[in-house]
Amino acid sequence: MARNTGILADRAIAALFDAGRLTSEKELDVDQIQPASLDLRLGSHAFRVRASFMPGPSHLVADKLDRLKLHVVDLSEGAVLETGCVYIVPLMERLDLPADMSASANPKSSTGRLDIFTRVITDRAQEFDKIPAGYSGPLYLEISPRTFPIVVRRGSRLSQIRFRVGQALLTEPELLALHESETLVASKKPNITGGGIALSIDLAGDKEGLIGYRGKHHTAVVDVDKKAQHDIFDFWEPLYSRGRTELILDPDEFYILVSREAVHVPPHFAAEMTPFDPLVGEFRVHYAGFFDPGFGHAPAGGRGSRAVLEVRSHEVPFILEDSQIVGRLIYEHMLEQPSSLYGSGLGSNYQAQGLKLSKHFRL
Repeated sequence: MARNTGILADRAIAALFDAGRLTSEKELDVDQIQPASLDLRLGSHAFRVRASFMPGPSHLVADKLDRLKLHVVDLSEGAVLETGCVYIVPLMERLDLPADMSASANPKSSTGRLDIFTRVITDRAQEFDKIPAGYSGPLYLEISPRTFPIVVRRGSRLSQIRFRVGQALLTEPELLALHESETLVASKKPNITGGGIALSIDLAGDKEGLIGYRGKHHTAVVDVDKKAQHDIFDFWEPLYSRGRTELILDPDEFYILVSREAVHVPPHFAAEMTPFDPLVGEFRVHYAGFFDPGFGHAPAGGRGSRAVLEVRSHEVPFILEDSQIVGRLIYEHMLEQPSSLYGSGLGSNYQAQGLKLSKHFRL
């Protein structure tokens, strides 16, 4: 039964286009609407800017770009975005939200695993990645590659957006009840605090002791639109446990690690991992936080799906211990069950995953 509050599913997102509440410069890609989100596409130009900025309640993004842009990059045939630089790209999609509907954005999973820092900006914004109820206007994406230079082009999809009506978050008692009935994380005694359910780190590794990867510096470019194009070892250093149960995170190095627990998102719910939790340490644990309905759901082919973690320590070295809590998942109600679940015939790249790099790399 449909709810009055919750996250919009795929059919409702399509209806926003039909009603003119969502518009775009070109027709939607066939796989652009996901079970609980919409992929956002880059427009034809990127503005290299001096620094990241927040428009504030009195300014349009275009006005800020006129003052802060260094040069304009044509994306129509593809272009390289360099590490350490900040770019603002107008997106193809534009919103005219109803008064009772808000939205939030997040990097796509592949974007986070490439250490591409992205944030959606709106006119008069006072928060990144948050679109207030009733917003009408353009969308922009701030892009800052951190580890690898990347190739993007008009139509590339680095970010995604979710739409919600009213309050959708599950309370801690609701989370506990849902876990007891559906097993949200593979833990007999889940830690449910701070409005979320905890995940811990796996530093025991697989049969060979592989626990993760550390990004290399001074690499070739990664084309964000091409799968299995790059050799893993040209870009990543494998990390092995060697019998130890800890890992020292070097400041500002980028790591791909994996949760100890498998994660389950039942069909009538969506989840998101909090990107930074000061209660567990001075490091960021997840850049791309959306988990769609059906992730880890056995009937959708997801039994045993674990959360891949994009980890970066801040300021000082930090020691991670095996089984240490590194983040929390919050769950939200869907307005209705999506017509297609994550992994169910959608070609989802990360269903039933363990430790896995982004789709761009091959062994």
